[in-house]
Amino acid sequence: MTVLLALPVLLPLLGAALSLLLGRRPDLQRVIGTTVLSVVVAIASVLVYVTDTEGPVVLQLGGYAAPFGITLIADRLAALLLLVSAVVTLAVLVFSIGQRITDYGREIASTTFQPAYLVLCAGVSLAYITGDLFNLFVAFEIMLSASYVLITRRTSARRVRAGMTYVIVSLTSSLLFITLIALVYAATGTINLADLSVAFRDLSPGVQTSIALLATVVFGIKAALVPLHFWLPDSYPTAPAPITAVFAGLLTKVGVYALIRTHTLVFQNDAVWNVLLVVSILTMVVGVLGAIAQEDINRLLSFLLVSHIGFMLFGLGMATVVGVTGAILYVVHHITVQAALFLVSGLLTRRTGTVSLREMSGVAKSAPLIAALFAVPALNLAGIPPFSGFIAKITLFRAGAESATVLAYTATAAAVLTSFLTLYAMTRVWVGAFWGAKREPFPDDDPTDELTVGTGLTNRPMVFATSVLVLTGVAIALAAGPLAAMSERAAEDLLGGDQYRSVVLTEGED
Repeated sequence: MTVLLALPVLLPLLGAALSLLLGRRPDLQRVIGTTVLSVVVAIASVLVYVTDTEGPVVLQLGGYAAPFGITLIADRLAALLLLVSAVVTLAVLVFSIGQRITDYGREIASTTFQPAYLVLCAGVSLAYITGDLFNLFVAFEIMLSASYVLITRRTSARRVRAGMTYVIVSLTSSLLFITLIALVYAATGTINLADLSVAFRDLSPGVQTSIALLATVVFGIKAALVPLHFWLPDSYPTAPAPITAVFAGLLTKVGVYALIRTHTLVFQNDAVWNVLLVVSILTMVVGVLGAIAQEDINRLLSFLLVSHIGFMLFGLGMATVVGVTGAILYVVHHITVQAALFLVSGLLTRRTGTVSLREMSGVAKSAPLIAALFAVPALNLAGIPPFSGFIAKITLFRAGAESATVLAYTATAAAVLTSFLTLYAMTRVWVGAFWGAKREPFPDDDPTDELTVGTGLTNRPMVFATSVLVLTGVAIALAAGPLAAMSERAAEDLLGGDQYRSVVLTEGED
């Protein structure tokens, strides 16, 4: 079982190398990519079952004992997010394959997209299962290196500007991250998370708070927390739909995962919990207000992405089992829903030839399936029962009510307000894009950018992949009972930390 733990990282890297070598064989590239990610989905499913029934799975690479060697570990949280992320990456890859076949035919290969995409998937997997801060840094760098390639493909002046912002912010975050690692190692002599969770307690309160706040800034940039979010609404909308979908679904959630992992296991601090609650309020409110001011559908969805990161931070900041349970449920729900909405946006802009809500009209009449594929995740994101968004939000509201503090009540009120404003934003999209008289698609201003082709052409893989993500969101709601129970057990493990420490350090002694 421990051997399986390395495969979600190794297989995509090997697949990326093979795809690069077979750059002139698009048929083989497609088979390699879909096969690799299908195997990762299967492995993640096994890990979810094993971690929930038998406990965490640990692999000490090279046989070197923790805390000196490289530790890979999958517990309930890591395995669950690995599974959901693998499903999303597979669906997005199928969508992108369908889009490329529709636009360029079956025989024209892309030498950069699939290798870079598989490298990105390897980085996401490593971030979930790494057991030390330095390899978490490595995972982020793998993701960022691949994302630089993906976000600047088919370069235009607009995308170069957006890419520059993304690169500069990412490099700044990386610099702060390596500084954090240096400070942590200088203060404690270790960067293994299990060992660090013990050594960190011996530091003075001031040092603990300073390091914890620096970690919050580092991972807050990657998670796009307000006021560190400014780069996201300008960067994500410039990329093609599949790239935006996987960025929105996964990259910010890896930042949230890092916050949850480090702040429950290592950086537990009352002052930091309060800071997280304040930032969650700002993130929810500022993000949703930015969304309702947008006329560009992709920018609207990008601001909503920022806003709903605040819900996850709200649950984490409560620092209770119920709160962290709600945060986990919200991450799982949001990964699928946000990716699905960006894929639907890709279908919509292909149908209309524009991203402007003012220029769209009547899509419900011309493409009722696209309308249905939008309606379900839109209601899900707004938290309308009985969808998974409602279940996650109710858990968060319960955590806020049980806390009985002014700050918790304020965060709960902000979450309720954000939910109503999210519904309003989704209604604006529905009224602007789907109601009214049918319009002919606008001609494409730049046929080489893969953004708004306006042809109305889609194929079955594109619609199928989008439908899979929409139905996955529905399936999460149908499995709410078992999923909530598993999330609660994961939250107890996170806040306790004893099992994580025990299995890593005991394995290292063996």
